[in-house]
Amino acid sequence: MSKRIDALPFLLIVLVVCPVRADRDPLASWNDTPARQSIMKFVAAVTDKDGARFVPPADRIAVFDNDGTLWCEQPAYPQFFFGMDRVRVLAPQHPEWKDREPFKSAVAGNLEGVLASGVRGLIELTAATHGGMTADEFDRIARDWLATAKHPRFQRPYTECVYQPMLELLAYLRANGFKTYIVSGGGLEFMRPWTERVYGIPPEQVIGSTTATRLELREGRPVIVRGLEIEWLNDQEEKPLAIQRIVGRRPIAAFGNSDGDLPMLRWTAGGDGERFCLFVHHTDAEREFAYDRQSPVGRLDQGLEHARKNGWTVVDMKTDWKRVFPARE
Repeated sequence: MSKRIDALPFLLIVLVVCPVRADRDPLASWNDTPARQSIMKFVAAVTDKDGARFVPPADRIAVFDNDGTLWCEQPAYPQFFFGMDRVRVLAPQHPEWKDREPFKSAVAGNLEGVLASGVRGLIELTAATHGGMTADEFDRIARDWLATAKHPRFQRPYTECVYQPMLELLAYLRANGFKTYIVSGGGLEFMRPWTERVYGIPPEQVIGSTTATRLELREGRPVIVRGLEIEWLNDQEEKPLAIQRIVGRRPIAAFGNSDGDLPMLRWTAGGDGERFCLFVHHTDAEREFAYDRQSPVGRLDQGLEHARKNGWTVVDMKTDWKRVFPARE
């Protein structure tokens, strides 16, 4: 019969010989600046059960823009390149596109002309070039494109042109009981195939622009078919409306990078209790891009003024981030 081992002395020996390692820094790619400190302070306040600013987990909703907030949006939204590639493939079948923008510019490879059409042009390109196909077919085409397409400057897949500090922030919030959503002007079905793999955000927590769809029977099988019309353009004031319609709770934290995100941040800040709003300010021309008030993509003008007046956090990419993109294997 074996001798009984007293559990308490044994545990003490283990703790002395094999001390528990401290958790790694959850925001390791952030410099210790006021921006990082404001995030940590906010999370500490809303998760302190004994504190006056405690927020129950069910109400810890955080919303993130995608383009320019979670991944690189310069020199154009990745979905613009996706649409332009598809337009060039299908152009011989659509002679009417030669005189109609943004298709005319897309066929000619004129990026500036395509950008002039704005977010509406982006969704119009996607709708026209992928209308009539099923949702599953579009999902496959988007995945295939993202698997091979590369950013024109960085020559790495677009899904590797995501911001390492923001990946850490997403994980940090979720580890502290937050539910994270993407609220983007980009196409909903363009984002859903990859956001869970890259950001840890599942498809049902992605809100974006949509085209009209319908249910059809094809070979006796029900399928969702994409139409040609824009159903919902998820930009500016439409972002808070979409959050209210789909999430049903006002976020307590919102993250963006452009004036198109300003209504979402203002709506978030307008709620009761503890609130947190953050703009990513692109100031690093060497490691990424530097742009704000005059940029045709991701213009940040009024947002800077509102952030200054209301004490919101503004991330200076050059100063606040140790690293921009994830390290390559």
